[in-house]
Amino acid sequence: MILRLTLKLAKKIGLAPLPAIPYDENRNPLLDWNAHLFTVQHTQYIILTNTASLYSLILSGRGITNDKQFVREVLSCMEEFMIVDGNKVVYENVIEQESQRIFFSKIVNRRVLGSMNDLIFQAMVYLSEGQKSPFDVSFMLNKTPMSYLNYSNPKTEFRKLYFTEDGDSPFNMQKKNNVISINDYRPQKIK
Repeated sequence: MILRLTLKLAKKIGLAPLPAIPYDENRNPLLDWNAHLFTVQHTQYIILTNTASLYSLILSGRGITNDKQFVREVLSCMEEFMIVDGNKVVYENVIEQESQRIFFSKIVNRRVLGSMNDLIFQAMVYLSEGQKSPFDVSFMLNKTPMSYLNYSNPKTEFRKLYFTEDGDSPFNMQKKNNVISINDYRPQKIK
């Protein structure tokens, strides 16, 4: 799993400077996330955004001073939010499986960072004026149409990364009739 941090956040948790790990389209897009630190009314928040889908969640930045606390808080918030948002299967089958191997990088995609800044602006309005919780704001952000996604919303695009149109997972090698698919099967030769 790759967590791409802004310089501001990397300095806060003591990881600056970070290497630049290029985005790999062959790697599972569910395991590539970006994080940015922002402040609303003297309170720090962190936005965590999936690179491919812009699926985002907001978490409190208070008390996070090192990489271990950051990772623990990110995984905890991811699990809680994804369960409530209907993506429990994604968290358990993909993210939780890879949570033991986390790599830090600086953000390499400026379009994603620009979209994150748009989401941060919206979150700042919701958090300051509407007196909403970070959890509620996360739901609102994931319903917002984004130009980066051809005006689709992040929640829909995130689910497309894991589920097919009929609700099955593209990573699941089991066919609909409950037959396990075995590619390139060759019977053993009898001597």
